[in-house]
Amino acid sequence: MFSASPLQKTFAYDQQSCQLRVEGLPDLSAGQGTEDLGILTRWTLRWAGRPELEGERAHLEALLAAVLPYARHLVSGVGRAFGDGAVRIGPGADGQHSLQLLSSQPGGASLDVLLDDAELADLVRALDRLRRDPRVRLSWPLIPERPLRPAELIQRVPLRRRLAAPLGGALALGLAAALAALLPPPPAQRPPAQGSPATPLAAPAQPPATAPPGRLP
Repeated sequence: MFSASPLQKTFAYDQQSCQLRVEGLPDLSAGQGTEDLGILTRWTLRWAGRPELEGERAHLEALLAAVLPYARHLVSGVGRAFGDGAVRIGPGADGQHSLQLLSSQPGGASLDVLLDDAELADLVRALDRLRRDPRVRLSWPLIPERPLRPAELIQRVPLRRRLAAPLGGALALGLAAALAALLPPPPAQRPPAQGSPATPLAAPAQPPATAPPGRLP
């Protein structure tokens, strides 16, 4: 039997509904201390009442790259699917969250897990604790932590509401044009008949005549 290496490290991140556990060794060639974990050899995710998950580092990185952005968008009111390849997560039925893990083995079956809000929050906390643990000296995939762009925030407004204003304006404009077309045109102005006497102009008023000055006797 082979005994475990004295440098083997195991870190566990416990939450109420799940436990994330990582195992590995320090990377001594990179100058890491004996209490650090720089080489990941195994990770497991234990759920309450669900099968245990385990995989390689690539699967753990895929889990981080899918779950954390999904939760970030969900907090902002934008529910959309994330992930490709090994891990996918998106809105599920009845307000739950569908986590799909694809097997890396040829012909392996995928695992679909439905999480409620509390279970998703526990998973996010466990992954975030792992990512921020100073003892784990691994380079994780870059996950942006900035406010969502306006183009992303507009997705939280239902499509029906987004189209209501422009469609309502176009309908009102079309109705106004149709009503204007139904109104009778105004009567045309008739030109004066040829040969009709023109209206005489009034003569300018003459100042009153004054008598010539008389001669004094």
